[in-house]
Amino acid sequence: MEGKIHSFFAGGTVDGPGIRYVVFVKGCPLRCQYCHNPDTWTQENAQIFSAKEVFDKGIKYKGYFGTEGGVTVTGGEPLVQIDFVTELFKLFKEANVNTALDTSGILFDESNPVMMKKIEELLKYTDLVLLDIKHIDDECHIKLTGKSNKNVLAFAKYLSSHNKHMWIRHVLVPGITLNDEYLIKTRQFIDTLNNVDKIEVLPYHDMAKPKYEALGIDYVLKDTRIPTKEEVKHAKYLLGVIKDAA
Repeated sequence: MEGKIHSFFAGGTVDGPGIRYVVFVKGCPLRCQYCHNPDTWTQENAQIFSAKEVFDKGIKYKGYFGTEGGVTVTGGEPLVQIDFVTELFKLFKEANVNTALDTSGILFDESNPVMMKKIEELLKYTDLVLLDIKHIDDECHIKLTGKSNKNVLAFAKYLSSHNKHMWIRHVLVPGITLNDEYLIKTRQFIDTLNNVDKIEVLPYHDMAKPKYEALGIDYVLKDTRIPTKEEVKHAKYLLGVIKDAA
């Protein structure tokens, strides 16, 4: 099984627990306004590697993983290449390496038995899901990403019902997700889930602007400011990350 790869990063510390070997795959159906990897949206100019070749590249770093680290597949959207990721994770699990899937869950579809069977198989070899909840309000989610959040929230509930460990990630964007009502609703949804080990509040940044310029893509958030430390702390309080916002 071959995968279409954007890049690799050894020594990642923000893509799951511990030190991780991070695989960036290409292809994503979302067009998030704040995406910092627009060069992974399409599969053009991808590097082609077999699952075994990627495994061989990553397993060399096993000695650095310790008890918590491992491999993370991100993107792009890993579920676009679900067969490849499944084969890759199976190889790493056979080598006793922790596996993490960084996904939006957008391709989860309970009405599609073929996809559901593939997701069930992938999760056999997945230790942790890093699930991005882009926006709790469906209309706002469509405006922000181009797609409904229904599959995303359904995937979260599916992971919960199957006792799959997950981290919830939420990007804090002034004027979009930096909103008490939406943050409270997001917390209320998360409270319905089992096995949420961590909630990560990711402050919006605009460091990807040069990528958009190079690709000739309009950066629609060019006038959006960075959230303040106080706003980030307040959001963490509303999401239950911290107990005191003072």
